Amino acid sequence: MELRADQLLGRVVVAQNGRRIGRVEEFHAHKHGDGWMISEYALGAAGLLERLGVAARSILGVAPRGYLVYWNQLTLAEEGPLRLTCRVSDLRRRSPR
Repeated sequence: MELRADQLLGRVVVAQNGRRIGRVEEFHAHKHGDGWMISEYALGAAGLLERLGVAARSILGVAPRGYLVYWNQLTLAEEGPLRLTCRVSDLRRRSPR
C-alpha cells in the first residue's frame, strides 16, 4: 500500500487485540528507486520528541518512552487505526535519541 507521510503521522496504532499502543509520531525512511520506503515507525512520546529534535532527558530530566515498529510489524490502512502484525512484547521499547 502506498500512503503519503502526512497520512501516517498522528495515526493511532492498535495491538492485535484492539488495545491502543500509541500514535505514529516519526518514521525512518530510505531511498528506494524513485521514491522512499519506510523502514521503521516511532510511536509515543519518544517518537514525538525525536521528530521535534528535543533532547528530553537534558531538558525535562526524564526519558519519555515509546516503541520502534519495523515496517513489517504494521498493517497500513487508508482510514482508521493501523494494526500491529505482531505481539506488543515483540516491539522494541525506546527513549528518544
